[in-house]
Amino acid sequence: MTKCMDQNRIIIFDTTLRDGEQSPGASMNLEEKLRVAAVLEEMGVDVIEAGFPIASNGDFEAVNQIARTVGKSTVCGLARATRADIERCAEAVEPAPKKRIHTFISTSPLHMKYKLQMAPERVLEAVTESVTLARNLVDDVEWSAEDGSRTEHDFLCRCVEAAIAAGARTINIPDTVGYALPDEYAALIAMLINRVPNIDQAILSVHCHNDLGLAVGNSLAAVGAGARQVECTINGLGERAGNAALEEIVMALRTRADRLPYQTGVKTELITRASRLVSGITGITVQPNKAIVGKNAFAHESGIHQDGMLKHAQTYEIMTPESVGLTRSTLVLGKHSGRAAFKAKLKDLGYALGDNAVEDAFRRFKDLADRKKDVFDEDVVALVDDQADSARRIRFLSLEVLCGSKRAPAAELELEIDGTPNKVTATGDGPVDATFHAIRQLFPHDANLQLFQVHAVTQGTDAQAEVTVRLEESGKTVTGQGADTDTLVAAARAYVNALNKLLVKREKTAPEALTA
Repeated sequence: MTKCMDQNRIIIFDTTLRDGEQSPGASMNLEEKLRVAAVLEEMGVDVIEAGFPIASNGDFEAVNQIARTVGKSTVCGLARATRADIERCAEAVEPAPKKRIHTFISTSPLHMKYKLQMAPERVLEAVTESVTLARNLVDDVEWSAEDGSRTEHDFLCRCVEAAIAAGARTINIPDTVGYALPDEYAALIAMLINRVPNIDQAILSVHCHNDLGLAVGNSLAAVGAGARQVECTINGLGERAGNAALEEIVMALRTRADRLPYQTGVKTELITRASRLVSGITGITVQPNKAIVGKNAFAHESGIHQDGMLKHAQTYEIMTPESVGLTRSTLVLGKHSGRAAFKAKLKDLGYALGDNAVEDAFRRFKDLADRKKDVFDEDVVALVDDQADSARRIRFLSLEVLCGSKRAPAAELELEIDGTPNKVTATGDGPVDATFHAIRQLFPHDANLQLFQVHAVTQGTDAQAEVTVRLEESGKTVTGQGADTDTLVAAARAYVNALNKLLVKREKTAPEALTA
């Protein structure tokens, strides 16, 4: 890859499928990863980091399948500075029309001493060796200095110069632990531009974590200092406190073009669709006050704000809801609505479902409309996001619970497990406990329940309940969600959703030293 000709063009590198999936509970199966990749490509994301191929056979297959299906975006795989990692990565991305190997090694004194246990000179040699190998396998190589923001400047300059000399055309300087402040991070990028003699042969990239809440601020400061690629994720998903949020980066550049005169190729109208898709697949909800995609991002309750909005929207909105793919409609459908209206609403909400999935969603919508007076956009989103996919081993079929102050709660539950219906009745300390005991009897497992959370999707006594369940097993954490007007049914769906994700995660065994 040659240096970007348009110096005002910012390359958007999305790592939702790699760094984002490393979030506890955020595992995705192959079908889910392909759905996310398709939306990212449709959005106009320049580079999709599809995974870490050597981490597991599942990760390799996901990267390889994405490489076979994505045609416009560059498909990237991550590799440590080892021959096995790099060759496995090259094999995974091989089918892609545009492919990249992203290789990395730690460069900070702390990481070199305690994590790598390597001398600086040996690390410098590894930079040249790894990039040279990668460059012999693909034309497009990115090199990252893990913990770059805490690396000594002289050594960082030597490593960057060596990586470029070996063939890397993108140089990434991660703030791996979210330690930097915007002014010092911008100064770090400016220092590299001024001191590395061959820096004009590469694009500088930034990858910021949000441990201090500064990932987006640091990324934008780096862009102002000369970085031309930003690595980010949908909803800011990522390890610990997450990564820089793609939607915030892109909309900040679009909204503040007066101070940040740069462009991206992202179709911002698809942002909400991508956000909802990732949230639904991972089970990690978006906080209501989250910038750009939070439920309250375009909501106004204060009388003063409402008065200003009625007079002129820009008094309290610096961007339009339509610019990120939202509509202002609230009440949309009812029990008399037909398939055509339902399909139109799905499209309006950013969903592209196959015929079978539409039929299943429509059937569930009609069931919901019979039980609920008003069906809102949020209800439809919860319904579709909760819809089971064909890859799941366990499916919820039915639940009947008897409880009250005069008897011990009992739950009669029916699940389909590996294609076979199974039914059991269990008791517990409460209706939820009885339901979860029934699930354990039908599908025995040792996972611990870490979180059980309920919230109403919309207002009113007939609102859908959305339940979140988090399970932990042998250090692996997964989160599942379920929605229904019956809270207990929603709880059962959420638990089954989490259990299916745990089965996927059991197959994954990540190697040491996952990064970035």
